[in-house]
Amino acid sequence: MILNGRAVAEDMYEALTKRRALFERGIKLGIVVAAPSPVIESFVRIKTRAAAKLNIEMVRVNLPQDADTAAAIEVVKRLAQETDSVIVQLPLPKTLDTNAVLGAIPPEKDVDALNPTIPEDKHPVFAPVALAVVELLKRAGVQIAGKKAVVVGAGRLVGAPSAVLLRRLGARVSMFTLKEGSVEDLKDADIVVCGAGNPGLVKPEHIKKGVAMIDAGASESKGRVVGDADPACAEKASVITPVPGGVGPVAVAMIFRNLFDLLEKARS
Repeated sequence: MILNGRAVAEDMYEALTKRRALFERGIKLGIVVAAPSPVIESFVRIKTRAAAKLNIEMVRVNLPQDADTAAAIEVVKRLAQETDSVIVQLPLPKTLDTNAVLGAIPPEKDVDALNPTIPEDKHPVFAPVALAVVELLKRAGVQIAGKKAVVVGAGRLVGAPSAVLLRRLGARVSMFTLKEGSVEDLKDADIVVCGAGNPGLVKPEHIKKGVAMIDAGASESKGRVVGDADPACAEKASVITPVPGGVGPVAVAMIFRNLFDLLEKARS
C-alpha cells in the first residue's frame, strides 16, 4: 500500500475548514525563512497554499544573509506580536544559534512545538511531523502498541519527536543514526520511520518483508526532492509513503490543527 499523503491531508482540511469557521476574525501565521533552498521553498509553498485554503494570512519574513542570531530573535519576537503563531523554517544557517532562535517563540504560538526551553510533556501541542507519522500509520491500519519501531535519524523535526510519540503509544523504539544503533536493527523492525535526510539511505536488504515504512526524510538530489528510502523498498514494505506526497502534506495539515488547538486554548 502506497499511502497518499495528499489525499489524507485533503480529508483533514475538510474538518479544519469547519474549525476555521468557528473563529470569526482574521488569523495570521508568521514564517521566518533563512537560506532558501529548493526543499525549503517546497515546504513553504505547501504551507502557503494550505493557509490560503483555510483563509489564513501567511506573513513571511526573509532573513538577510548577514543576519545574526540577535536579529533573527528580534524578527521572531516581532512576528509573535503581530501574528497568531510563528514558524521558523529549518534548517537555519550555521551562523545562527538555532536553539536561541527557536527559544524566542512563545509556547502558546509555537505550532511546530520546537521551543527547546519547554519540556516535551509541557508543550501545549506536539510536533506536526510526528503527528503525521502516527496519522498515516493509523489510517493504514498499522498497530503501533507492542511493535518494534526503528527511527532513522534523531533530528528535532522528525526523528526525535517521532521516537517520543511512538514510545508514548506503546511501541518498542530504537534509533539509528551515524552515532547510535546499527543498520542491522532495521531488519527486525515492524515499523521504520525515516528522517535522516540522506537520499536512498535505507535499501531493500535492510528491511524485512511486510514492514510499515514512513519516509519523512525529504532532501534534494539532482534537483528533485527525494526520501531516505530507496524506491525499491516499496517491493518489500506492506505500507510505504512516497516522497514527495507522503508525510509532507499531512504534516502541514497538522500545523494548522495545532494552530487551531493553540487558539482554542488561548480563548478558553
